[in-house]
Amino acid sequence: MAEQRNQNNTKGKQSSRTQQAKKQRKDPPKNQIAFFDYRDDRKLRRFLNEQGKIIPRRITGLSAKEQNLLTKSIKWARHLAIIPFVSDEIR
Repeated sequence: MAEQRNQNNTKGKQSSRTQQAKKQRKDPPKNQIAFFDYRDDRKLRRFLNEQGKIIPRRITGLSAKEQNLLTKSIKWARHLAIIPFVSDEIR
């Protein structure tokens, strides 16, 4: 009896998870984003949210290697004051 309740509860939880809306991945065309130039602030700002945080890989659709290159480029651009650490709205 208790096993049936547990099975019913887990089934209900699984179905509710699948029904939730997932965020759309921004799939960049392959072979176009192979290098992130730290001086190109417009390209880097595409991967920052309104607060200035780096958008995660699961949303951007980048590979792990590309996300690592992007992160290094953004951090270097911040260090050189090409892009701000935080946006003007938060200050």
